[in-house]
Amino acid sequence: MAYQKLGLNTYCLRALKWRDRQHFEFAASLKLDGLFLQDSLDPEVNDLNHWKQVGQWSKEMGLPVETGMSGILPKNPNDLEPMRKQLLTGVARAKACGSKIIRVLHASDRAHLPPGTVEQHRETIVKLFRSVRSEVMDAGLHIAIENHKDFTARELAETMQAAGKEFVGSYLDTGNPTFILEDPMTTVEVLAPHALCLHLRDSVLYEHPRGAMVQWVPLGEGVIDFHAIVKHIHSVKPDIFAYVKPITGRVPELFPYREQKFWENYRDVRADDFARFVSLAQKGRPYEKPLVIEDLPNQPVAPQFLEAIKAQQKEHMERSVEYAKKQLDLGLRWRQ
Repeated sequence: MAYQKLGLNTYCLRALKWRDRQHFEFAASLKLDGLFLQDSLDPEVNDLNHWKQVGQWSKEMGLPVETGMSGILPKNPNDLEPMRKQLLTGVARAKACGSKIIRVLHASDRAHLPPGTVEQHRETIVKLFRSVRSEVMDAGLHIAIENHKDFTARELAETMQAAGKEFVGSYLDTGNPTFILEDPMTTVEVLAPHALCLHLRDSVLYEHPRGAMVQWVPLGEGVIDFHAIVKHIHSVKPDIFAYVKPITGRVPELFPYREQKFWENYRDVRADDFARFVSLAQKGRPYEKPLVIEDLPNQPVAPQFLEAIKAQQKEHMERSVEYAKKQLDLGLRWRQ
């Protein structure tokens, strides 16, 4: 039987401030198949020789590595050169360490998008991608756009098609859709044909008098049907990695969709997609397990909480990996 390869996403362990080598050692200790090195905190992150060393660790430990960068949508659509240079830096790093993809995203969320319409943003990003097409393809790489809290899955699919699916695809994340009024299953159905990797994050959704509340939780402890998601991905893209990515410790966020003003930023959401999101919220309820809140808006982490947060991030990752192995039947190495 063929199994989907299983790895972990290092961003979920950010409080530990590990060097990149430590992430490899941790993934190896969990008998995983690969590693997604996201937002590295290594002191040598800006040294290209470090990324060559990352590639050596990858080979030594038999842990394929994938990586990338963060937001790339220029604030000024006529000023592409700074972002183009960043993308080329990402190409160099990815090639040096052996990653087959470069992860990027448009913006952190809808509130932080620059002025302009979805169509204008698409034109900008397509122009940017095409400006580095030859460098990306010559390096044997693909650009992987993360579906973040910014655009719908359908909008992203149109962007990938317009840019060129021969070198642009999807960093398919199951946690962010709930912050864009999508059932993650909708996102998976739309983006699976474009998927270059899959990142698994669970959510609780539940109704509120003003709309719905959303919160990320360890894998298997929310309302998302990961059995259906994994089955669908395996039928479409059986060879991509599934990475465990439990970003937890954040307060629930309110989406007041019963208020007219809320819809100013969501006019492009389709009624049938929104209906699936509402149906998911109707099935959910607040998260009831113990939780240390680590990401308070606009507030630094209190020093006295730091050790608890470190322990929580590590334990939530281990808990989520175990669920992915034993309940979702993912991964190869741990079976040996």
